[in-house]
Amino acid sequence: MMLVGVALVLWGLAWWLNVRLANGPAAETRPVKFAVPAIFGLTLLVGWELIVRGLSVPMVILPAPTLIAERISVSLPVLWQDFLQTVIKGALSGYVIGGLAAFVVAIAVDRSDFLRRGLMPVGSFVAALPIVGTAPILVMWYGFDWQSKAAVVVAMVFFPMLVNITAGLQETTQMQRDQMKTWAASYWQGLWKLRLPAAMPFVFNGLKISSTLALIGAIVAEFFGSPIVGMGFRISISVGQLALDMVWAEIVVAALAGSAFYGIVALIERKVTFWHPSQRG
Repeated sequence: MMLVGVALVLWGLAWWLNVRLANGPAAETRPVKFAVPAIFGLTLLVGWELIVRGLSVPMVILPAPTLIAERISVSLPVLWQDFLQTVIKGALSGYVIGGLAAFVVAIAVDRSDFLRRGLMPVGSFVAALPIVGTAPILVMWYGFDWQSKAAVVVAMVFFPMLVNITAGLQETTQMQRDQMKTWAASYWQGLWKLRLPAAMPFVFNGLKISSTLALIGAIVAEFFGSPIVGMGFRISISVGQLALDMVWAEIVVAALAGSAFYGIVALIERKVTFWHPSQRG
């Protein structure tokens, strides 16, 4: 119980320090913006460790962070293979295919009122289908390797991307589009030089949403059939073996991969849409 008391004292001190930093005169500086979440995260990990050790929580219920770190250190080759199978082959390939397909269809929808009125309601219906229902079907269609996981990811990211790109292409005003016509600009010239740049905030919004959906879709799809590699496969068999430290190791890898994926997209967004008010510092 003494470790639990230490954890509570540490949490209180870290909370006080974070409040002082977040409300202090240097709150808007880069070091403080980095320090506040870093202190919070470290405090959470240390508190987790102390509480689990102090209460003697069994590993099958909640392993300590040090046990998870130890499992990661001794399982790096396995975790790397799972990362390549799930993230690179399944999630990333499906993400790219789904995004490109959504962009092509969005252009067609933009040029056709019939498609806009007919396809978008169908898209909303398909997007609402539960992944646990569609994933087994796609796995049976495309087999147990990464192709079926990519198909699940395509189904998950296609319609969020389509809705965002379509909305972005409508962002320009009628006056701006008429101005392009007075300059004798073709549809493709107006799309490339006016409407697509204006749609970039919407496009990146769809890309950021899809970056998390892609990883979730690939992992969930592996629960319904996979070769003997992959994050979803490893989590499934580790739960059956009560190896909760391995489950948490895969969760940590997935969280880091998802955060890095999202961060890369957000960084590209800042470079591309530097002119947008949301990106002005």
